[in-house]
Amino acid sequence: MTYKTKESRLFLVLGAFLIANAILAEFIGVKIFTVEGSLGIQKFDMNMFGVPDLSFNMSAGVVTWPLIFIMTDIINEYFGIKQVRFLSILAAILITYAFFVVGFAMNLAPSDFWVNQTVNGQAINMNNAFSAIFGQGMWIIVGSIIAFLIGQMVDVIIFHRIKKTTGERFLWLRATGSTLASQFIDSFVVIFIAFYINPQYNWTWQMVAAIGIVNYSYKFVVAILMTPLLYGVHSIIDKYLGTELSSKLIAEARKA
Repeated sequence: MTYKTKESRLFLVLGAFLIANAILAEFIGVKIFTVEGSLGIQKFDMNMFGVPDLSFNMSAGVVTWPLIFIMTDIINEYFGIKQVRFLSILAAILITYAFFVVGFAMNLAPSDFWVNQTVNGQAINMNNAFSAIFGQGMWIIVGSIIAFLIGQMVDVIIFHRIKKTTGERFLWLRATGSTLASQFIDSFVVIFIAFYINPQYNWTWQMVAAIGIVNYSYKFVVAILMTPLLYGVHSIIDKYLGTELSSKLIAEARKA
């Protein structure tokens, strides 16, 4: 494949966007934000499985994950399962590489003039801040990578099974359905690995279940709301490729 053809350039752009968002999700995910606070509404403060005061406190990584699954479904639609698997494994390798580089950077001796800074009127130890932001625990890193790979594999399998049943109709069903299934798994795998089996934490299965359901509820709503974007991207790609080439790629992807 040369990158002079429309389909090869399309694959490069979609793949790069998927991997970039996957890496971004890992690093911005250290910030926990309140959905209700961001929307300017009162916190829900739910009680589930005996876990009190639950509200929608989400990792900032959820900002890019819907885009990752849209890219996954689009690549699946035009290039097939094998290409999605290739990009998913490549993304996992690059995420791991990024964490190794960050770990190395954290161990570099900081310059004296850089350590103590004043930011927005507050004294900040920049080296501690750098380590706090980028120094995610190994269990969280492993959990997020495993969840990503499992979620991607589930997504492509369900996508193609729905497509075999419905044919070219109901893009929303195969794309949104596969995303909802993969997001369900992703919501629980990370928490289970990072906080349940991790000996540093004492989370009960009730906490895993309750927080997992809250996280999935948010992802469920976002996945539904993102459906129009999926159709918009699909339409742009069809116009870029042209009807004949678009149909050819989709047909070949179905056979792959």
